[in-house]
Amino acid sequence: MAEPESCIRRHTALTSDLRSTITEVYAEVRADLLDHPNYRVDVFLERLDRHADEPGWAAVMAYTLEGAAIGYAYANTIGPDDRWWKRMTVPAAPRFTARDTVAVKEIGVTPAHRGVGLARRMHDALLDGRRERYATLMVNPAAGDGKVMRLYEGWGYREIGAVRPGAEAPWLVCMGRSVRMSDTFPLPGSEE
Repeated sequence: MAEPESCIRRHTALTSDLRSTITEVYAEVRADLLDHPNYRVDVFLERLDRHADEPGWAAVMAYTLEGAAIGYAYANTIGPDDRWWKRMTVPAAPRFTARDTVAVKEIGVTPAHRGVGLARRMHDALLDGRRERYATLMVNPAAGDGKVMRLYEGWGYREIGAVRPGAEAPWLVCMGRSVRMSDTFPLPGSEE
């Protein structure tokens, strides 16, 4: 399936209009999960608001050429002492945590626009120009029967640990990669 024509816009502040648009797309993307405690819209909005107040927050939105929002992604900077790292079951190696890292917190594409590379385009646009050396994200290894994790592996991410972000959240795999694919990402157990 060819990718439909779309445009991606970058944002560095969470305006009320952007918040509403992200929320609408989120509800469509996660429609089958909204009855789960960690995926409820109100819980998502608490996370979105908290993340948007953190350093280095940026978002990208994908739109059809007609202006309909069809995808979103956002990230922010996390430092060495961020709770992202502190919640891991086994502490991540200092080579991953000793410097600022960009944490990709959410990526979502509406069902009608999946499978055409839009998530990757948004991801790459989100990382473009970031000053951090490494990017990290968390993924439910069961999502899409493992398809989502394999997708991230195809984007260059490697597993660096496991985490449970909250009591009502599923266990997640923490993955990392270099922001710029031309750089080498140190695999667990290797020296940087």
